[in-house]
Amino acid sequence: MSHTTTRSAVPGTGAAARPGAAPRPDAGPETQPETGPEGAPSPVRRAPVVPASARWVGVVLYTAVLLGGLYYGLLVERPVAAGRLAGFTAAMAALFALEALQHRRRSRPAHRPPAREAAGLLLARLPLFVAAVWLEGSGVARALYVLIPFTAYFAFGPAVALALAGGCTALLLTGYTLTVPGWYAEAEYVSDLVMFVLGLAMAVSMAAMAAGEQRGRARLEESHRRLSAYAARVAELSTAAERNRLAREIHDSLGHHLTAVAIQLEKAAAFSDRDPPVAARALADARWSADRALQEVRRSVRALGEDGTPPFSLPEALADLVRHAGGRDEPRIDLDIGGQGADGYGPAALTALYRAAQEGLTNACRHAAATRISVSLDLGPSAARLVIGDDGRGPGGAAAPGEGFGLRAMRERVGLLGGTVTVAARPGGGTVLTVTVPRAAGA
Repeated sequence: MSHTTTRSAVPGTGAAARPGAAPRPDAGPETQPETGPEGAPSPVRRAPVVPASARWVGVVLYTAVLLGGLYYGLLVERPVAAGRLAGFTAAMAALFALEALQHRRRSRPAHRPPAREAAGLLLARLPLFVAAVWLEGSGVARALYVLIPFTAYFAFGPAVALALAGGCTALLLTGYTLTVPGWYAEAEYVSDLVMFVLGLAMAVSMAAMAAGEQRGRARLEESHRRLSAYAARVAELSTAAERNRLAREIHDSLGHHLTAVAIQLEKAAAFSDRDPPVAARALADARWSADRALQEVRRSVRALGEDGTPPFSLPEALADLVRHAGGRDEPRIDLDIGGQGADGYGPAALTALYRAAQEGLTNACRHAAATRISVSLDLGPSAARLVIGDDGRGPGGAAAPGEGFGLRAMRERVGLLGGTVTVAARPGGGTVLTVTVPRAAGA
């Protein structure tokens, strides 16, 4: 039997869910380990990487020096020193060959550490630079020395590049001192020295800019990789959250109604011979529960294409739920609704309260073997409070199922709205379920 008491007028309709470290700013790109798809260092080490914007510098400088040396040797110098010119051309050809070799190796795994390979290429170029400068008579070949700190910057960093630039300057000063007495009084030699130092400074500056561009691109790629990983993780978590939400909906809607059908069919079978009217009433309630299950499925399908849960009247829904759950026989269910109405409570909050009432009544009727159940709903100005008490076995009873999926789903649903769920033993026997949801939740 169900009994409803309303303390105050309730409106009939209310509003019814470290991946990878960044490159060090003081190191060239070639000193950083390559990263795999998950940010882990790759086991394959590659040759030193010169930024694409700086790879043309060596070829352009070699071409300019070669053309300048040939022009001076063929058209200016008299007589033409064929042997020196041939040696100069051979030295420049060897430099072009080394540049081509390095270009081919950039995309291949390196068997030696990158720094050792860079040092080997630098040592291979140095005697060719010296030979080209000695064989070329105009002095334009001295520009080749600027490539020493330039290429070293990417392999060893700015400190080594600056040290090598200072070494090149010292080498030129030593040469002037040994070969040209009083050179510092000659404007031509002083001008060459100043231009040489400026060239070295420009080379180091260009290398720093190119390395900074490379580091910026590497950081951008790393940020993109992390963002892609985070997006995939968010999608995975969103899918898991949606699965949990659908599981709650199936349990709270279909699960409740199918349980009610099973209870009513058991009652009909038990009273079919002793009290046919009671059995007929149980069958009618079972049909009603089956119809409500079908309505819940249709409502859920419609909600998937809409923004949230459609509005519904919580007091009317609870009265309908209590009426068909209790029937005319045990358990007796008393419903008490009070407060200021459902205005200000969103559909998610009202749905959470209704699902909690479904779960509480199902547990009391099916598992606790209660004969008396009280349902109290207070829609207060700041929070709604639902209390379901029964005189059954209690939370510690032998037949009690414990905190199963239904109660966990209830806690999760209410917790997402900032509410609380408590289950306690009732004095004198039984269980008290209390659900509190803030007014602004789900609005």
